[in-house]
Amino acid sequence: MTTPRTGLGSSTRKRPVHGVLLLDKPLGMSSNQALQKVKWHLAAEKGGHTGTLDPLATGVLPLCFGAATKFSQRHLDADKRYRAVLRLGEATTTGDAEGEPCAQAPVPDVTPADLDRVAALLSGLQMQLPPMYSALKKDGRALYEYARQGLTVEREPRAIQIYELKMALAHDHQGFLAITIDVFCSKGTYIRTLGEDVAKALGTVGHLRALRRTQTGGFTEAQCVSLDAWLSLDADARVAALRPVDLLLGGHVPVMLDAHDAARFLSGMRRRTACPDAAHVAVYGPPAHTLLGSAHIASGELIPDRLLSPMEVEQTAVRPIPTPFELTHQD
Repeated sequence: MTTPRTGLGSSTRKRPVHGVLLLDKPLGMSSNQALQKVKWHLAAEKGGHTGTLDPLATGVLPLCFGAATKFSQRHLDADKRYRAVLRLGEATTTGDAEGEPCAQAPVPDVTPADLDRVAALLSGLQMQLPPMYSALKKDGRALYEYARQGLTVEREPRAIQIYELKMALAHDHQGFLAITIDVFCSKGTYIRTLGEDVAKALGTVGHLRALRRTQTGGFTEAQCVSLDAWLSLDADARVAALRPVDLLLGGHVPVMLDAHDAARFLSGMRRRTACPDAAHVAVYGPPAHTLLGSAHIASGELIPDRLLSPMEVEQTAVRPIPTPFELTHQD
């Protein structure tokens, strides 16, 4: 009987692995810890994630490997949706359940009309002060390093956008009065700070008891696999669970080049095209619709942006793309 390969030891040589794992990050693990665990089991040479989730938070965390890391910035910048539970009456040092209680206040009678008022107040363009317990840098040090020393440093408010904010009265698992929050927001929004702002607008204090990212960009929680489920697969199935690199290029205009123009594109050369201008283009070439990189079209020229290396092109195979512009060679 053959024993399934369930892991790759630290002595295994790293290998080129290309693709995207849509992970449902578990509770109690940082984004980087989740990334490093998956990367180790894949023995992948290169990996990165597309947006930090605190250990308290769960949910959508796209992990990028190999060539996919070249296109991760677009999803770092993507809008995101979260569900949260805000306990009223008690503040903590971190704004969530990981911190120590630091303040208490009476909880007023809160009505659905109060929640609607606060939702309207906190929606739209906002200036948000980043929390001290965050990874933002001040004089070369993360803010949380100062916070752990009991220091508070000056921070600049940052512009964020709250596109949609829905709230409802509830009780948390310990029976305390709580608010459930469903928020769709721009990158850089701290939901812990939003929770504290909600509590303040209601005339009390509060902290998050639970937080889940349900969407980032076009990726939703329904598309994700749990870490336990992925780890239960054998080594080959784990690799097979990775999505193609061009999953990160959803919404890009697909363009197909012939062999001659593909070689020129990979060398960074522009080429004339009759295709209409487009800000985001995914470029493919032979054989078998292989991703070459991203580009944009301006003033009749296809202009390279991010390119795969010749080795990555050789190692990367993607599914057929929908209705590409078939470009023939033009001198």
